[in-house]
Amino acid sequence: MSTPTTRLIPASSRTLLLTFDAFGTLFHPRLPIPEQYAAAAHQFGLSRTTVTPDKLETAFRDTYRAQMRQYPNYGRVDVLRGQYGGPRQWWEEVIKGSFRRVLSTENGETRPETPEEHVPDAMVEALLDRFAGAEGYALYDDVLPFFRRMRKLKSEHKWSFDRIVVGVISNSDDRVPAVLKSLGLTVGDMRADQDKSSMDLPGFEERSIKQDTASEHNKDHTDRNFELDIDMVITSYEAGQEKPHRLIFDVARRQALKVSRPWLTSRTKFISVHVGDDYKKDFKAAGDAGWESYFLIRHRLGTDDPEANKTLPDLLKLADKLERFP
Repeated sequence: MSTPTTRLIPASSRTLLLTFDAFGTLFHPRLPIPEQYAAAAHQFGLSRTTVTPDKLETAFRDTYRAQMRQYPNYGRVDVLRGQYGGPRQWWEEVIKGSFRRVLSTENGETRPETPEEHVPDAMVEALLDRFAGAEGYALYDDVLPFFRRMRKLKSEHKWSFDRIVVGVISNSDDRVPAVLKSLGLTVGDMRADQDKSSMDLPGFEERSIKQDTASEHNKDHTDRNFELDIDMVITSYEAGQEKPHRLIFDVARRQALKVSRPWLTSRTKFISVHVGDDYKKDFKAAGDAGWESYFLIRHRLGTDDPEANKTLPDLLKLADKLERFP
C-alpha cells in the first residue's frame, strides 16, 4: 500500500469534522432482530411453536422500553455510582426479559413465571456476540464505496479542506467500534471520555492502554488520519447523554480537536457536519448544536422532512457535495 505524501498545512487552514449516526445510517440488522433472536433460541432447544419472531417482536419492544425507563442510557448514572454493571448487564436483562415474556405466555394467557433455566445463559452470550459484529449486522450498500471515495479525497488533496476528521455519534453502547471493524472499516481509538475514561467504564470494548500508547508514539497522528476510515466513535453511554441532547455533539467536537492537534493552528477553521437518518435526533439536533446537518433517507419520508438540499438519497451524494463544498 502506498504511503500518502506529506502535505504542509498552511497556518490558515480548514478542517472538516464529518460525523455519522451508526445504526440505520451506516449499518442495519442482517435480518430483523426478532428473527435472529428466534433462530438463536431454536438452536438452543427452545420450542419453535412457542418462541416465534412475532411473539419476540412484541416481547422485545416492551422489555426494551421498560429497560430504557428504568436504566436510561444503559444505566450510566448507576454505573458511575458503582451500582450497575453497564451495557452487558443491561442487554442480558433485555434478552432474558424478552424470552421470559414469550415463555410465560401461552395462547394469550400468562402462566406463572418461567424458571430462569429456560433462558440458557449460553444463548444470551451468543446473542451478545452476534450483535457485536458482522453476524448480526451488515453495512448499507453505499457505505464502503463512500469511504473509498473519502480515502481518495484525503490522499489527493483536490478539495477545499486541508484535513478531515471522521467520527460516529451514536445512541448506543460501546460495541459500535467492534461492529464497524468487523464490517471492514478501519476505526481509530478516540472515544468520548466524558467524566471518566471510556476504558474505565464497564462495557464490551477492551483495549490495552499500553498498546494504544505505544501505537501513538510509534506512528505519526497525521499519517493515521490518512489511514483510518473513522477517527473516533462517540457513544451516548460514554458521552453521558443521548441525541438529541447537545452535550454529545459538544463532546464529539472536543474529541475531534484532540484528534486534530498534530496539525491544528490558532487560525484553523473547523467546520462540523453531521449526517443521520433520524430527523429529530440527527438532522435537527445537530443543527441546534450549531452544526451543518444532512438528513439521510434510509426509509420512507415522514412529515418533518427538511428542505431538498438538506436531504441525501445515499452517501455517494454526500461525497459529491463534499467535493464541491465551499
